[in-house]
Amino acid sequence: MSGLSRVFGGVLVASGLALASAVPVAGAELALSGYTQSIAVAASEDRALAEFYAARDYRPIWTSAEDAERREALFRALDGAGAHGLPVKSYDPDGLRRAFAQVKSERQRGALEVAVSKAFLAYAHDVSSGIIDPATVDKSIVREITRRDPVELLAGVSGAAPRLFLRELAPQAPQYAQLLKTRLDLEAQIAKGGWGPTVGGGKLEPGDTGARVVALRDRLRAMGYLGRSASAQYDADIQKAVQQYQVDLGLTADGVAGEGTLRELNRSPEERMQSILVALERLRWMNGIDLGKRHIWVNIPDFRVRIVDHGKTSFESVVVVGQNSNDRRTPEFSDQMEMMVINPSWHVPRSIVVKEYLPMMKKNAGAAGHIQLIDARGRTVSRSAVDFSQYSAKNFPFAMKQAPSNSNALGLVKFLFPNKHNIYLHDTPSKSLFQRESRAFSHGCVRVGRPFDLAYELLAAQSNTPQDDFQRILRTGQETTVAIKDPVPVHLVYYTAWPTARGKVEYRRDVYGRDAAIFAALSKAGVELPLLSN
Repeated sequence: MSGLSRVFGGVLVASGLALASAVPVAGAELALSGYTQSIAVAASEDRALAEFYAARDYRPIWTSAEDAERREALFRALDGAGAHGLPVKSYDPDGLRRAFAQVKSERQRGALEVAVSKAFLAYAHDVSSGIIDPATVDKSIVREITRRDPVELLAGVSGAAPRLFLRELAPQAPQYAQLLKTRLDLEAQIAKGGWGPTVGGGKLEPGDTGARVVALRDRLRAMGYLGRSASAQYDADIQKAVQQYQVDLGLTADGVAGEGTLRELNRSPEERMQSILVALERLRWMNGIDLGKRHIWVNIPDFRVRIVDHGKTSFESVVVVGQNSNDRRTPEFSDQMEMMVINPSWHVPRSIVVKEYLPMMKKNAGAAGHIQLIDARGRTVSRSAVDFSQYSAKNFPFAMKQAPSNSNALGLVKFLFPNKHNIYLHDTPSKSLFQRESRAFSHGCVRVGRPFDLAYELLAAQSNTPQDDFQRILRTGQETTVAIKDPVPVHLVYYTAWPTARGKVEYRRDVYGRDAAIFAALSKAGVELPLLSN
């Protein structure tokens, strides 16, 4: 009964095959009355169901002989729900089949009609817009999820092409189909026993020999990175395979199987499957979002920003994202990039002022002297006129501002998509961090490795001389806001599994632990991993 509680909403029915006909059980008038009363009662606790069936005079969409094609299409969809990483048991297709086979009265048929509609709505909800509400897992995932109206869904599936309607409920983005294929491939790999033994011990590098090199060789072969080989030496072929693996995983591609590379190589197909299932769920959350023919895509665990034009990447850069701490992780949301500011001032966020600079100034009034104190009227205040010891985080009355300069914390340009999180993309004087493999160091905003090139690319849509225009303003040294005439959608996302343009899925580390939390919520909702064969 665990699956029935969600699907049937408390309506207890027997359990299914398909009805052979809609012939009344005990006389037309009595049967119609029994069916109508039953369906009205069963639907009464659900506004959408009650509205839908009342509007069609309680005519069935699942339980008459004329509904055979629709029933078949629904059961096919429910049986295949696991391929989408959905909780199949909560729709209970087997229980519904048994219920169809055991119907003996029109009252039972009415109850079953509503039960099937509830199963359909549960499935349609999950496959089109996600199983869980992301905000209940992590408040940093700020997604405005589009949930389709239940009456609209019922009307759609009761139309002339139910199979097509059901198929198009899932996201139609090509990445979704690619992730589904990878899920099937991983399922087959799990059934075969995985990728074989893990590689124990420490670093392996070119020239090494022995059993650990053989284990590395065999694992690379099982993953498809290496052809047939009998070598027990870390030779050029193994080095090349390791390098390609590192490229695909966003690791430093030095061809050496160090600690970080081995940690990723030793992950099981079940772990990779979790990333795939979470990625599918994340795409369902974004199913109602128009990404934009041109849009900016910041994948937080990939530490990269891209401009995507009509499905192809036209610009790419490494980025630095927020540190993995409670108040610094970069949130996930979508917005519109509306402007860039050249030679920006840095208006220091209040949290940084009171948590970082105030304690420093209490010890030394001249600390962080390159940042101005600003009073409530916008005037610059001399440090010597302030007794910092009398202030706390609650009553500190000053703001702080850093004037435009080469050493400004925002660098020489910032890109704004005004939002309540105060998150934006910007330049930085701290260029060395872009050389790191893992780049989670900021207070939450996204630092761009190639900020000028990003500015040129955005300005190119509205200027024939974008580089000259940008440099002319830059040379003035004056803070200048340049509007982006056609605002560009920007999406801050978090995918640890994502397909390349060629359809190959690449994996990234779960830098904030968000995927682990989402998968735990999916598991609680009934999503299951394939079992390793014995």
